[in-house]
Amino acid sequence: MTPTDAPKRRTRTRTRADAITIEEVARRANVSVATVSRALRGLPNVAPSTRSRVEQVARDLSYQVDTYASRLATGRSDTVGLAVPNINSWYFAQVAAGVEAVLADAGMDVLLHSVGDGAGRARLLSGQSPVRRRLDGLILIDVLLTATEIRTLAADRVHVVTVGQWTEEFPSVTVDNRAAALAATRHLLDLGHRRIGLIGGSAHTSLPFDVPGHRRQGYVEALLEASLDYHADLEANGGFSVKGGSEAMVHLMSESRPPSAVFALSDEMAMGALQAAGDLGLAVPGDVSIVGFDDHELARVFGLTTVRQDPEWHGATAGRLLLGLGDDPPPEISHVVGDTRLLVRSTTAPPRGH
Repeated sequence: MTPTDAPKRRTRTRTRADAITIEEVARRANVSVATVSRALRGLPNVAPSTRSRVEQVARDLSYQVDTYASRLATGRSDTVGLAVPNINSWYFAQVAAGVEAVLADAGMDVLLHSVGDGAGRARLLSGQSPVRRRLDGLILIDVLLTATEIRTLAADRVHVVTVGQWTEEFPSVTVDNRAAALAATRHLLDLGHRRIGLIGGSAHTSLPFDVPGHRRQGYVEALLEASLDYHADLEANGGFSVKGGSEAMVHLMSESRPPSAVFALSDEMAMGALQAAGDLGLAVPGDVSIVGFDDHELARVFGLTTVRQDPEWHGATAGRLLLGLGDDPPPEISHVVGDTRLLVRSTTAPPRGH
């Protein structure tokens, strides 16, 4: 018998069709396919004893989770939409990172949507939005919902969590922006400053964005407490960007009576103000003091006095609130208020000659 005549040893490769299916795991564990999917992906609302039994059956059968198949079986996409007004903002990026960390651990995907214009907003929030109907939930970061949008989302039973806006219908994560801005302005007043500029404005969006309004309210309230009048010439629009903050600072310091201190409603604008002060030959804090808001990761490098908040924690908290909405029965609506704290560094001091 020649080598070519020898009987060939036949091998059989296990194909996908031969693989253990989620239905087989469900049958062996005596539970539904949906329960298997939730148990093996670590999602809530599965009894510990049931989860243990499903995991043991899966190990015995060498079953691997097929994400696509399990999503079809449960009728869920396991995808959450994350809406922001401006994807270039440090704050929004940090919140998004917190959301993604929590939801990824739960086996869910995050789809980022920029809704900085009316068209982008309609694609996500309108009642007939095909994009929204492919999502299992929405987390809205400083996207101020209108009364009509709130009614539409609530009527459709969409799982929604808001960051930055309080509503009766949906869980939220907020901070007291008014009180934080009040504390920042009081700090400058306590140092002896009486002409305090404000760099604020919107975040490059024509849509409602109420955070600047709340912070501005705290600034004005502090001035009134000190028996000082608000002056429109001491306020400039910085667009919540470094470039905008720099341009706003140049405008303020060109006034016939420039401010001795400036409160910027974000650290990015405050960094722009610091850059402009240097270009103008002004010493900080000798000629002008500067306060920011956020405690950006570079704030310490610049020695920036600022209001600290924790945007990554905001996002993680929002993610956990959204996961809780899938429980049966759903929990009561929770409204979480994050901490803020004034951090005094080297960019603030009493005015010259005070």
